[in-house]
Amino acid sequence: MIRPIARLVAPLCAALFLAACQSGGVDTVTQAAVSSLNAGDNRVAKQLFGYLPAGSNQSPEAIGGYSRGCTAGAVQLAETGPTWQAMRLSRNRNWALPEAIDYVQNLSRFAATLPGWAGLYVGDMSQPRGGPMLTGHASHQSGLDIDIWMLPPQRLDLSRQEREDLSSISTRRAAGAYTNDNWTEQHRELLRAAASDPRVDRIFIFPGAKVDMCDWATGDRSWLRKIRPWWGHHYHFHVRLSCPAGDRQCETQTPIPPGDGCDDARQWVANILDPPPPDPDAPPPTPRAEVTMADLPAACTAVLNSN
Repeated sequence: MIRPIARLVAPLCAALFLAACQSGGVDTVTQAAVSSLNAGDNRVAKQLFGYLPAGSNQSPEAIGGYSRGCTAGAVQLAETGPTWQAMRLSRNRNWALPEAIDYVQNLSRFAATLPGWAGLYVGDMSQPRGGPMLTGHASHQSGLDIDIWMLPPQRLDLSRQEREDLSSISTRRAAGAYTNDNWTEQHRELLRAAASDPRVDRIFIFPGAKVDMCDWATGDRSWLRKIRPWWGHHYHFHVRLSCPAGDRQCETQTPIPPGDGCDDARQWVANILDPPPPDPDAPPPTPRAEVTMADLPAACTAVLNSN
């Protein structure tokens, strides 16, 4: 059965070399073919990307940004491996670019060397074709974001139902100003290893954990600058990889400022403990609008429509 969008895209592809739409990459010919459709496409993107069961038949590529993008040729992380298990399988969010799959597998092997850790419990990565999610994250759209649970795995033979029912553990106290008793030396070592991989752009974790690692780290502290304080992120830490080499349509974030970021994290903690007064002149927050197909890069239409 041909999807409705396929009936629109196919004639354009035929006129602009059909092979360009079906070959591995998402090239400029394909972009030209779909851009006219994307420009006025006000369909809610999560309602389209959120129900696709499998990745696209394209060469792997991150398209757009972490919060306005999609993933061509995503690969599924095996539900269970020798040193990991993917959690919440009902969400079908254990998909990512090959670089991210390799990263998870490498980090899980390191985790398995830590006392009390059998490996990693891996949370949300991306949907089969990335894009906005039905629930939860605003990011995780381009196949380069990975959530790693704080819960040390004791076993890696959990059933599908156990993976739905089991919860991670919180490692914060005082609203994130400090760590709690669940936070261990192994968490510090895991975060150091996670941030030391050159593929990592940054890692998000609650402010108190960043300050703890600033006080703990000795010797080479270069990895610390990739650990960034952010709200939440106490049941898991969020790894964000840089755009892979050659992915010309991938949009990276503004570079991290120089330095180890410890003073910034301490300011976050100070603001948690003694919040600054609200700005009476601050405008009211703008409700987050639904992301439409027109908000995404034109190439995401081809990803959506790929076999």
